[in-house]
Amino acid sequence: MAEAKILENKLHDITHFGIRAAIGVIFIVQGSGKFNPGFAGFLTNIGLPVEMQIPIALAETIGGILLIIGVLSRISSSILCIIILGAIFHVKGASNLTGEGGYAIDLMILAGCLAIIVAGPGRVSISHIAKKIPRFLQ
Repeated sequence: MAEAKILENKLHDITHFGIRAAIGVIFIVQGSGKFNPGFAGFLTNIGLPVEMQIPIALAETIGGILLIIGVLSRISSSILCIIILGAIFHVKGASNLTGEGGYAIDLMILAGCLAIIVAGPGRVSISHIAKKIPRFLQ
């Protein structure tokens, strides 16, 4: 799958990595907190089975790590989009854009994940470096 052609210069590469890193850190922090047994009670309160605790926590934590290092970025962004849509519509009810229970920040994270799906991992990523290795061996 070819990457979208965004202006290719160092500033764009750094910005693209910055978006991946920021979203990745957010999901790592949020996901690691979901390993706490208290999150299982929260899931029960919102009508989800307790068995979803570990898959959600792992998807957020591992997905965030994969975004930062730039491996399987489109796949992990797709999974994180599903999780953030669940947060917007199921957890927050998509009732308030701002204020108490607002989903404005979730919407910005969703937009960033969608941009990563479209643009790919970018040139500052292990995925991009791995593509270059066969050229060095020739």
